[in-house]
Amino acid sequence: MKAGFVSLGCAKNLVDTEVMLGIMQKNGIELTSNPSDADILIVNTCAFILSAKEESITTILNLADYKNGKCRALIVAGCLGQLYKSNLLDEMPEVDAIIGTGAWNRIMEAIEEALSGRKAIFIGEKSIIYNSKSPRIRTTPDYTAYVKISEGCNNKCSFCSIPLIRGRQISRKIEDIRAEVENLAAQGVKEINLIAQDTTAYGIDIYGKPKLVELLRELVKVEKIHWIRILYAYPRRFSDELIDLIASEPKICNYVDLPLQHASNKILKRMNRPDNRASIEILLKKLRERIPNVVIRSTFIVGFPGETEEDFSELKEFLQVQRLDKVGIFTYSREEDTAAYDFPEQISEEVMQERYHELMSIQSLISQELNEALEGRELEILVENRDEEVPEVVAGRSYRDAPEVDGLVYIENDGRSKEGDIIRVKVLAGFVYDIAAERID
Repeated sequence: MKAGFVSLGCAKNLVDTEVMLGIMQKNGIELTSNPSDADILIVNTCAFILSAKEESITTILNLADYKNGKCRALIVAGCLGQLYKSNLLDEMPEVDAIIGTGAWNRIMEAIEEALSGRKAIFIGEKSIIYNSKSPRIRTTPDYTAYVKISEGCNNKCSFCSIPLIRGRQISRKIEDIRAEVENLAAQGVKEINLIAQDTTAYGIDIYGKPKLVELLRELVKVEKIHWIRILYAYPRRFSDELIDLIASEPKICNYVDLPLQHASNKILKRMNRPDNRASIEILLKKLRERIPNVVIRSTFIVGFPGETEEDFSELKEFLQVQRLDKVGIFTYSREEDTAAYDFPEQISEEVMQERYHELMSIQSLISQELNEALEGRELEILVENRDEEVPEVVAGRSYRDAPEVDGLVYIENDGRSKEGDIIRVKVLAGFVYDIAAERID
């Protein structure tokens, strides 16, 4: 029996995929990357915004074509199934079973039902999360891994469907996360990327207060781990203690992923965000003053209902003044069952696109100037791959670059580095997203 798997969406979804792959392999199912060889095809879907839903549906329909060949069952896992449940089965008869985000541990039941010809839906009532003993097949390179420290979200941002999909926050215990990181280090992993819907809220549900600092103090003790990167760190609980730990601990990357979403107090309030521009600016000032060479990444939404030209101008001015290192811009996506869905003053798609492109132009110039300012600086690089057409050039990442979402460092005149090596380079040139460098050690 062979199974093919497609994982869509974020790194948090990818971890669920990897655990499902581990469960299947443990139960004797062979995994294949060729869908035409698969008896079972599974799509772990994303449904965070409209474009993600469209990609999920397109992928499902494309894989359904293989049911004319060897494939006997098509299973939809993840967010899309969690949101639409039986409606999905009714509207897409090609699908044989659905597994929601709270039921990925029932993947073998879903496969059994689908192969027997019975339509099945498995939807958990609350969030679930894997542990250090869960079988897992990592799909990331050998030297890097994502570690999910909690699942679900207790925030109630008016635009966001994640609490509807993933449920309330549940955290893993510190000792269990450390056990997983120790196992990963023993397998040769050098970079750990900590993920959750809200990493700075980690531990509140089981310890009564945030425990990210205590978790990090345990993880830095793990030998052979070179970098620990914190992603999705909401500003509300970004404490002075956390800032000081990042600044003082060499293993923790001086990289802060801080989802801010907007800079207008009016829009932040309508988004039901607990921050305001003043509190955000105070935090950014602290980060820059206390963490050497800190890199700050953020995301922003344009076109939120009620966003006036004045609100948008305030966001533009914020970006121009703050000059963040990495920025993702998204147009507002109107999601059913979220509070903002029924807000008045919805913004037209045309206006949203204009604002999106204007902000991207502003940030592109800032990013290029910041990368150019790196010229002459020495950096430590984790080598990722070699250019097949130009074998003397390799690509890698510094502490400044998270996997998948940030740029790359292209290293010239180096025919000896291999994937997973950590080397020192000198920056030669900076561009909008990437930089060029030469090896110096």
